[in-house]
Amino acid sequence: MKVLVCIAPENYRDEELEEPLSVLEEHGIGYVIASVKPGTCTGMLGGAAEASVGFEDVTPADFAGIMIVGGIGAAESLWGNERLHSLVRSFHEQGRVVAAICLSPVVLARAGILRGVKATVFRTPASVSEMKAGGAEVVDAPVISAGRIVTAHGPDAALAFGREIVSKLEY
Repeated sequence: MKVLVCIAPENYRDEELEEPLSVLEEHGIGYVIASVKPGTCTGMLGGAAEASVGFEDVTPADFAGIMIVGGIGAAESLWGNERLHSLVRSFHEQGRVVAAICLSPVVLARAGILRGVKATVFRTPASVSEMKAGGAEVVDAPVISAGRIVTAHGPDAALAFGREIVSKLEY
């Protein structure tokens, strides 16, 4: 079992990548890191991660779920990425786990899978507006699950986010 982990090429939130990955590893769940294009991605706190694949080269059937990491880079590089929106819709339509943390739940809203769904997001005027425009019922909670959709509000929820993803994968 593998999870597709999506990060911005610059300014992803380090702990929102590292902490959920540690939970996946703890449970023997593999993952592949993807971004706008393959290569080294940089975190807001100075970390680095290697994206082995670009979004264009991902086959959803190869993965049990998709996890989208937040940080200010999510707004800059992921919110408007049509290929990522398409991947999110594909994972959702196939009944796979779709998870996003911090600013990245906006990607789910823009992909059209949050209409009428309770979800959380790191609250900024832009993120809340985007979530509502996508039809989400925005809830102020660290982690929210709605079926196989998992959203979390920020770095302090990263471990709980990872655990919730694992619980949905093993469901």
